[in-house]
Amino acid sequence: MWLKNLCIKQFRNYRNTEIDFNPKLNVFVGRNAQGKTNLLESIYFLALTRSHRTKTDKNLIQFEEEQLQVSGILQKKTATIPLEIDLTQKGRITKVNHLKQARLSDYIGHMNVVLFAPEDLQLVKGAPAIRRKFIDMELGQIKPIYLSDLSSYNHILKQRNTYLKSTQNIDETFLSVLDDQLIEYGCRVMIHRADFIQKMELFGKKKHFDISDQLEELSIIYQPSVNFIDKEHLAESFHIALQKSRSRDLFKKNTGVGPHRDDMIFMINGMEASFGSQGQHRSLVLSIKLAEIELMESVTKESPILLLDDVMSELDNTRQLKLLETISHNIQTFITTTSLDHLQNLPDTLSAFTVNNGQIVVN
Repeated sequence: MWLKNLCIKQFRNYRNTEIDFNPKLNVFVGRNAQGKTNLLESIYFLALTRSHRTKTDKNLIQFEEEQLQVSGILQKKTATIPLEIDLTQKGRITKVNHLKQARLSDYIGHMNVVLFAPEDLQLVKGAPAIRRKFIDMELGQIKPIYLSDLSSYNHILKQRNTYLKSTQNIDETFLSVLDDQLIEYGCRVMIHRADFIQKMELFGKKKHFDISDQLEELSIIYQPSVNFIDKEHLAESFHIALQKSRSRDLFKKNTGVGPHRDDMIFMINGMEASFGSQGQHRSLVLSIKLAEIELMESVTKESPILLLDDVMSELDNTRQLKLLETISHNIQTFITTTSLDHLQNLPDTLSAFTVNNGQIVVN
């Protein structure tokens, strides 16, 4: 799949901009703080209805404006699909083929993107919440049912936590009813995640072995907060874990076990990757991103769109070549950079855009 054109209105520092893209490589060149990353962010926003940089949607709307609009035309193997998102004071309105979508899970998945930004290095050494967000974003794109299950789980979790906080005299029966619902959706979420991480490891192993010159073997281990031996007994294990955690939950007034406490660990040659060097972290994140592209291709039968936010300056020549090799395989790619000088071996068929204070000039 590839994005034919993009139209952004009142998004960050862009008032009203329309651009046509190249099906292969698109490079945004410009000095710092001119709006290059904002362009990538708008493409990411069009695919996933949220930003990778901020949790507050209000920050995306241009200063002193009340709403924004991002729309684009997506070309797939079988069809051309117009996509549109309007963000107003009342919330998001998403449209596919000019038709309003009732649920978010109906919209996400039409356009698949893989983003690689310098802050992705936090995936290895950052907090578990970063890794959970990574799973949610990637898995949500290839399996919309996962988003629906996760949303139901979070809704019940919120209910349970609110109930624990709201009263001193807890009704055990009501809490058990909430527990049963939590177990039902929590198990679904964990099974989706375990399956995804297993596939991710399969593709990642191959990529990392290749990038590290056949020296390092990558393994990814899923660490659920519930003892996960097999799928058949997962509900039982979750129930036991909730029972054990009951007194702790009543004391702390929140829920101590469940998918919202999950984590995953990256291992290189049997050792935790967080102890590795900065260079190993970069290789690892690059392997994961390349594995993600292959995984999406195998599931959706379409190539995702690759967004590279100033990462070429982070990678050495060998890794740049590995990345550019992947790019040459019919994947539409967007790169932001301050200059084209340090980008080696770029293909001839590329479109370069100069970004200057929210204005785009085609080179």
